[in-house]
Amino acid sequence: MIIVQTPLRISFFGGGTDFPSYFMEEGGCVLSSAIDKYIFVTIKRRFDDFIRIGYTRTEIVESINEIQHELIREALRKVGITKGVEITTMGDIPSGSGLGSSSTVTVGALHAMYAYLNCSINAEQLAREACEIEIDILKKPIGVQDQYIAAYGGLRFFEFSNSGEVCNHLLALDEVLMTRLNENLLLYFTGTTRQAASILLEQKDNIRAKKATLRQLKELAYVAREELQKGNIDVIGTLLHESWQYKKQLASKISNGHIEKIYETARKAGALGGKVTGAGGGGFLLLYCPYEKRDLVRSSLYGLREVPIRLEPDGSKTIFNYRR
Repeated sequence: MIIVQTPLRISFFGGGTDFPSYFMEEGGCVLSSAIDKYIFVTIKRRFDDFIRIGYTRTEIVESINEIQHELIREALRKVGITKGVEITTMGDIPSGSGLGSSSTVTVGALHAMYAYLNCSINAEQLAREACEIEIDILKKPIGVQDQYIAAYGGLRFFEFSNSGEVCNHLLALDEVLMTRLNENLLLYFTGTTRQAASILLEQKDNIRAKKATLRQLKELAYVAREELQKGNIDVIGTLLHESWQYKKQLASKISNGHIEKIYETARKAGALGGKVTGAGGGGFLLLYCPYEKRDLVRSSLYGLREVPIRLEPDGSKTIFNYRR
C-alpha cells in the first residue's frame, strides 16, 4: 500500500504565460505557491489481475484501454503498470475549483505508481511527465505551471524559456514575512464550480491577439517577485488588483457579475486586491487583505464559505509505504 500526498496551489501572477504556444515564442513566468490542501492517491496490489480505479465513481476493468479516467489511464501507461492494482484518489477540495486539481491528480498518480514500482523520481521528472500526459497526449488546453508547483511545492517563481526549459526559484522569505503573507491571504468559495476547458480553450485561441496583455501579466510577475524579496508584502495586494484587470481580458468568461460583486464588496471592506484562482468563471476567489482589515472583509462576505489556507513548503511526497 502506497499513499502519496500532493498539494493543490494558488497562482498569484503570470498565469496564461505558461501556455507552451505563448512561452515557446516569448518566454513566460509565474509566481505561485502550493497550499495546505491536498489530493491523496493510493495504490495497492490486487489479488487478481483486474485494475480497480476509485474516485467519484468506481471502475473495474481487465485492460488499461478500458479505463475511462484518462489521467490515471495515461499515467499507468507512462510507468508501465498493466494489471493487478487498485488506485484511489481523494481530495480536500472538489474538482473544478481552480486550485489545479487535475494536474495535482496527474502528478500524484505518477508519484504513487513509481513508488509502487520502487523507482525513485524527482520533482522535475514528475512535472515533465505530467505535462506530457495532459498537454501532449490528452491535448488539454492548459499551461504547465500547475504540474510544476504540485511537484515542487513551496512559494516559487517559474520561468519558461522559448527553448522549452523550465527554471524554478524558491522564494525563501524569512519567518516573519511568511507569517504575514499567510495571515493576509483569504480564500473564498464563490459558490460555483465550473468546467475550465472551454475558458482555457478560448484563452489559448486568443493568445496571438492578446500578446500585449500577456506581456503585462509577465511583467507584473517579475515586479511581484522583486517586491516580495524586498519584504514589501502589502504591494502584492495592489499588484494582484492590477493583474486581475489584465487577466479578465484574456477570455470572455473568466469573470462574471457574481464574481465582480463579491470582489468589489471585499475591496470596499479593505481588501487591496485579489483574483479568481485558475481559469476563472467560478471556483475560489483569492484576496489579499491587510491584517487589520480582515474582520471587516470577513463580515462583508458573510454567507460565503472561507477556506483557511497556509502556504505549503513541500511538493508531492509519499506519506505511507507498506510492503510485505
